[in-house]
Amino acid sequence: MILSGADIICKVLLEQGSDVVFGYPGGNIINVYDSLYKFRKEIKHVLSAHEQGAVHAADGYARATGKVGVVLSTSGPGATNLVTGIATAFLDSIPLVAVCGNVATSQIGFDSFQELDITGVTLPITKHNYFVGAVEELADTLREAFRLAKSGRPGPVLVDVPKDVQIAKCEYVPEPAVERDPPFSPKEVRLEEAAACINGAKRPFIYFGGGVLSSGAEEEIVALADKIDAPLGCSLMGLSAVPSDQARYLGMEGMHGHYACTVGMQKADVIISLGVRFNDRSTGNKSKFAPNAKIVHIDVDGSELRKTTADTHGLRADLKKTLDELLPRLKEVRHPDWQKTIRELKAEEESYADRREGLTPKNILSVVNENLSDKTPLVTDVGQHQMWTAQYAKQRLPRTFLSSGGLGTMGFGLGAAIGAAIGTGERAVLVTGDGGFGMCLNELATAVTYKVPVTVLILNNGVLGMVRQWQTLFFGRRYSSTVLDRKTDFVALTKAFGGKGEKVESLYSLDKAFKNAVHYKGPYVIECAVDKDELVLPMLPPGGSMDEIIVKVGE
Repeated sequence: MILSGADIICKVLLEQGSDVVFGYPGGNIINVYDSLYKFRKEIKHVLSAHEQGAVHAADGYARATGKVGVVLSTSGPGATNLVTGIATAFLDSIPLVAVCGNVATSQIGFDSFQELDITGVTLPITKHNYFVGAVEELADTLREAFRLAKSGRPGPVLVDVPKDVQIAKCEYVPEPAVERDPPFSPKEVRLEEAAACINGAKRPFIYFGGGVLSSGAEEEIVALADKIDAPLGCSLMGLSAVPSDQARYLGMEGMHGHYACTVGMQKADVIISLGVRFNDRSTGNKSKFAPNAKIVHIDVDGSELRKTTADTHGLRADLKKTLDELLPRLKEVRHPDWQKTIRELKAEEESYADRREGLTPKNILSVVNENLSDKTPLVTDVGQHQMWTAQYAKQRLPRTFLSSGGLGTMGFGLGAAIGAAIGTGERAVLVTGDGGFGMCLNELATAVTYKVPVTVLILNNGVLGMVRQWQTLFFGRRYSSTVLDRKTDFVALTKAFGGKGEKVESLYSLDKAFKNAVHYKGPYVIECAVDKDELVLPMLPPGGSMDEIIVKVGE
């Protein structure tokens, strides 16, 4: 059939199973939006308040569902407003396709109104990007974008479509949805070397990240832990891959991770690293990181192997497929002395636990846990509240914890929660701070318009908590530009947008507010005051090693 480029974009979206897209119209993508009007019964378009909110929503949709998120924007400022969200998806390996309009090809290079080389701008933060110069190339380019976005190490792909290409017509031939590239195994010799190393371990430790969720290897990592008698710890991106109550699971490792997990990994003699990066938050001072450990590192992205640590064995391969082939090569063993050490570390961690009453972060998150179903997408923004949620929140099913890890994007939360709620059909819960929420509260308009079920819990301490924490501990309490002391009434603001909310002053009223939110069709904002001097602990001092982690202050 003969179709315009704009119609071809809609057809390919449907062909690839994308029946929900997020975006914001403009002059140089108006033809695509005209086609979306024709396809409005088949493709749901969610109009954001800002393009950054749209791309975070597409990202949250992808994280919660495992599908490719899709975002649309016009050229110039519309496209540049996507940049932070694209970078967020890139650093967290989230499958995303961004389709941008541009000026007509005849106007390229003449500084036309809203002309911008968005492919040049996004080259460092996409897996790949495309400038479509002819309508005949459009369908296959979009298909390739979807394939790339979800294959190997997932990530964002951008497709720039000039206005005349959207208008031009050509033959469109439907095709099945593209599949992700077939998973591949490591070389046999690498499997044997890795197995020999693991079989020789006395203190094995399994450290996993978001690659477990991307590969679907959640069951395999637990089977590995059971077979070699190893504890499990994860990065921020690995949260929810293993149920929080799994017997071997120690929680998150790193700068603000669980004490037993962080110190346990430091004491290991073999670290099996699965779909995770060794960044500065997980290693601290690299020269002092796990000094007695050999590292078996399995990742689909070969560039991560030996990138920041001296991996003893690096296996570039699909994680799930590799574990399926590695498990039969491993001996079933028990390490009673190592397990005793882990129990002692857990007991030591418990001795540091916060047992105060009232609206402490730990107690607040306990109430949140009581109001989560197994399927609830729990989303955070970035800051102290993010780390408290990572430490205390409970996950039961994969893809139920969503947070910006690599880029640490303040303002990520509300857009991502909207996308997660729309993608799953579940009421999402966003835990945020007054600083982060101030960067994305305009998306309340989106949530209200579409009656998106989102419960927003604002931990309001009146400061930029994480930066202020550093100023408290390491900068002599010189609070430069971190005391907000804003007069914003978030509940009144929510009502002005058309939503509903309430302030709470006790754990009882917090629990009641969560239950009120469940019965409200749309966004429900709960504002909860938190003391500005609350700290996220444990914490790694700047330049410190993981055995210097701070667990208490002033004692």
